[in-house]
Amino acid sequence: MTTVASSPESERGAPRGQAVMELLSSMRFAISLLTIICIASVIGTVLKQNEPVNNYINQFGPFWAEVFSTLKLNAVYSAWWFLLILAFLVVSTSLCIARNTPKILSDLKTYKENIREQSLKAFHNKAEGHLTETPEAAAQRLGQLLATGGWKVRLQSRDTAAGQGWMLAAKTGAANKLGYIAAHSAIVLVCVGGLLDGDLMVRAQMWFGGKAIYNGGGMIADVPEQHRLSERNPAFRGNLMVAEGTASGTAILNQSNGILLQELPFVIELKKFIVEYYSTGMPKLFASDIIIHDKATGEKKEARVEVNHPASFKGIEIYQSSFDDGGSSVQLQAMPMTAATQAFVVDGTVGGSTELTNGADKMTLEFTGLRVINVENMSGSEGPNGQGVDVRKVDLGSAIDQRLGSGHKTSKTKVLRNVGPSVSYKLRDAAGQAREYNNYMLPVDAGDGVPVFLLGMRETPSEPYRYLRPPADENGELAGFVRLRAALDTPALRERAVQRYARQAVDPKRPELTQQLADSAARALGLFAGLESVKDKKVAGLQALADFLEANVPEAERPRAGEMFVRILNGALLELDAVAREQAGVKPLPQDKQSGFMSQALLALSDAPFYPAPMTFLLKDFKQVQASVFQVARAPGQNVVYLGCFFLILGVFAMLYVRERRLWVWLSPQADGSHATMAMSSNRKTMDVDREFNQLTARLLGRSENAK
Repeated sequence: MTTVASSPESERGAPRGQAVMELLSSMRFAISLLTIICIASVIGTVLKQNEPVNNYINQFGPFWAEVFSTLKLNAVYSAWWFLLILAFLVVSTSLCIARNTPKILSDLKTYKENIREQSLKAFHNKAEGHLTETPEAAAQRLGQLLATGGWKVRLQSRDTAAGQGWMLAAKTGAANKLGYIAAHSAIVLVCVGGLLDGDLMVRAQMWFGGKAIYNGGGMIADVPEQHRLSERNPAFRGNLMVAEGTASGTAILNQSNGILLQELPFVIELKKFIVEYYSTGMPKLFASDIIIHDKATGEKKEARVEVNHPASFKGIEIYQSSFDDGGSSVQLQAMPMTAATQAFVVDGTVGGSTELTNGADKMTLEFTGLRVINVENMSGSEGPNGQGVDVRKVDLGSAIDQRLGSGHKTSKTKVLRNVGPSVSYKLRDAAGQAREYNNYMLPVDAGDGVPVFLLGMRETPSEPYRYLRPPADENGELAGFVRLRAALDTPALRERAVQRYARQAVDPKRPELTQQLADSAARALGLFAGLESVKDKKVAGLQALADFLEANVPEAERPRAGEMFVRILNGALLELDAVAREQAGVKPLPQDKQSGFMSQALLALSDAPFYPAPMTFLLKDFKQVQASVFQVARAPGQNVVYLGCFFLILGVFAMLYVRERRLWVWLSPQADGSHATMAMSSNRKTMDVDREFNQLTARLLGRSENAK
């Protein structure tokens, strides 16, 4: 016989492996993992996922954007550490179930009828009584009574010194322990379903299948094969945009640093997109009438996709996600913002671009969006004081928010009105820097009786639009304001306007004041046009007048001097408009429109130098083409998750509302019958258990429920 000696390493290895197994299968470890997953899910809910890197930089700054990217917080649900924790949770919970299920099943089969009489007297709920029957007869009778109440009963006879005794063991509420198995199995099923429906399958193809994320541009048809996922991909969730009258069979899976293309086994053709609106301008219904073309068989299937009413084909669900512009054609009228540019018309398609030249400067006009309906709250502040002009920017954000922000909180009653179509575009310079613009097609009366054009601008997508509001002329066009601004930049026209204003404003009896007033008017127009430096800096508009008064007029005299300057400026601008109209061969401005037009023109001219574009583009004509955005998903784990949710409901209900109780009655022989010792245990000590025990005592032993 050969004896094999065990080494110290092997002796240490077994306990070490056992300790690891104990850790993995412990409930504390599983709860810790579940807590981490919950915290990560909160982060994934609060922080927008899979956004472009520039969005995080704009919102949080370079440092935090780098932190989010390093820790994968911008893609929590597909991060390697999240999937690893989820996998460990599945393993831990599965081991916990595997370790405890045999014990639970074994416990379900046992009645613990071998308990001793002395042990019954140690229970919290215990009672004793005398029965006139023999122990056997009493055991049979009591067992039948308990069985009719839903208890499962087992009888055991025992030989004692006084004769044959009987032990009655009963139990009920065993589903409580099954609830433990169901609840923990639900965690495993939900996690497995989440892994199947998450990015795990896509990541696996990238790790082992040679697939790579695409971060370039161009047409979808030109994207190389290594960036495309097969039609047989078992799980994915992507977006598919289809314009009216077109078809597409390739979905886009957005990733944090690019995209992947998912080939579908069918092609979706959009026949018609339907959208209905509430009075607030919010979409009430959007639906898509589609035709699904099977690539393999050529089969055609018509379907309608609405929100919460998806279509299904070959195991792939087609959801209505949103809608977008499908390449609408627009015609824009370029209006000069300076005298150096000329008006012209440009045609384009939303999503496209065209090259422009402004002298030696080259620019790219990018058509980014078209909105046909714009329902806005028009109950904002009224009157000149409500306009809140701030010459330091294009327009006061607060005033525009009150006038145009349908989501702006206000205590005033909302007046919702469709203000017509709008177009958005970008002007990109030769260095690649771009500003975004949003212009409304029709002039809008914001409540003060003067229709104005809303010309919006923002430097970055994270900023709100700020609006320049030039007034519409008597023909409802921007031409009157453009002509007036060009005249303000023309020295000869300014001189003619100043002389005319001085001659008309001065009393003919005092001709010596004409030149003085002309000089004052020329100074006012020059400051307003930005021709003079004030405080060693060149400014224009009302701010230039304010700086001039602050530098040259004593503080006590500034209010009166300011009123005089504004009165002179208004008069000179009115004459400047008349001179410009005469030169252009246009009729004079009607008397009833002079006050409103010139007041708003004064404010818009003051803001205009801060509108950083040589021209603005007004929507002249358009032909809308709608596009529907679908979400297509193959989710094999969906039914697994549903099953897990069903188990979770059953498990939680069983553990919370089902109480496991065990009852023992020991019947020992006596001369005139039998002596009964009764005890009951429960997995939860509650007042209901005490009440139930008292009821059972009265029923089985014939004692009053209030007896002690």
